[in-house]
Amino acid sequence: MAHLVGGISSAGRAMPPLDGIPLTIARSQGPFLWDAQGNRYIDYLLGMGADFLGHAPPAVLEAVTQALLNGPMPGLAHALEEQAAAALAARLGPLDRIVFLNSGSEAVHLASRTARIVTGRPRIAKFAAGFDGWLDDVAFGNTGSPAAAMEANARPATDRTVLLRYNDFEDAERLFAEHDDIAGILVEPVLANAGCIAEAPGYLAHLQRLARRHGALVIADEVLMGFRLHAGLTSTLAGLEPDLATLGKAIGSGLPVAALAGRPEIMALFEQGRIARAGTYSGNPPACAAVLATMRALSALDYPALLARGERLRAGITAALRQAGHPACTSGHGSVFSLWFADTPPADYAAAIRLADANRSLALHLALRRHGVMTLRSPFGRMFLSAAHTDAEVEATIAAFTASAPALHNPATA
Repeated sequence: MAHLVGGISSAGRAMPPLDGIPLTIARSQGPFLWDAQGNRYIDYLLGMGADFLGHAPPAVLEAVTQALLNGPMPGLAHALEEQAAAALAARLGPLDRIVFLNSGSEAVHLASRTARIVTGRPRIAKFAAGFDGWLDDVAFGNTGSPAAAMEANARPATDRTVLLRYNDFEDAERLFAEHDDIAGILVEPVLANAGCIAEAPGYLAHLQRLARRHGALVIADEVLMGFRLHAGLTSTLAGLEPDLATLGKAIGSGLPVAALAGRPEIMALFEQGRIARAGTYSGNPPACAAVLATMRALSALDYPALLARGERLRAGITAALRQAGHPACTSGHGSVFSLWFADTPPADYAAAIRLADANRSLALHLALRRHGVMTLRSPFGRMFLSAAHTDAEVEATIAAFTASAPALHNPATA
């Protein structure tokens, strides 16, 4: 009898068997994964985006190993904690006060608590089909849920969470007209879990103006997108000036670490004891060592070259599928994007639902695994590019898509 429920600890790891063999990963390095049978894959899951430098980057492993040898859990303040906070804050502009946590879900939870205490209001607004963590309040309206579709006349809401449609200017106006109890609005610079839906020009700036006018805080949820396009917040590239930001994934190179960053006047409330925070493992030495080493590596990263390599991959994938007679396009950026079996990508979640093709997505996933490429199976899935992927991996991936394209003509036999 299996003791691990469902064989996994996080639902995002669920993968179909191939030829009756369950997928189990034995090791990972750079842009590659190896399964228990010894098969190697060019990996585009990258720890669901956490391994931005590639799997097991040596400089990060060295720093983490030294922190482990010095003692992984002193239970008291240690020098690495401030050093990591300073390195992170140096890249976040006015959000220069940091609290470390262990997961993106924790960071969003603490950001929401902070907004409620600052404003004295109970509700957080989030995008329908956005993913801001799996804790109860913000799990409401996640991708695939009935609430996310927002098909009923009444706006989906609970006592603590209310939804709005991404890229809908009028719906954002209505949100604040209908609710005067919004403490903060969770802003994702890309609606990633709904298939990397990009911002309509000016939409996020419009949302920020509304929030400011109505006294709500702006919380940039950058757990997935932070540091992926440049060494800082993606939301600032859209002209946003958030009050708080949640970070995770890329800041720790695969180590479990997250952070809440905020303006000094807001974060002072923690020091005054007005906002509760705790966590035995928050800011532990190995996690802080990983952040510090990652920030050093990102300072030297050639972001333009990385993003250009990703754009070549996007173009190569769509060309390979179109040449085989399949409509294809992508949405997102060079370092993270989604594939659609359509001529144009969706502009909102309603369009994404119409375009989502679970059968073809599964068929492509299985065919790519046969050709040594690992992707998500979901029609809303994302492909992450790391700093460890080279032109050779990009060309090999395009070749794998070319070889896999015939499986899409008859998905049932993939």
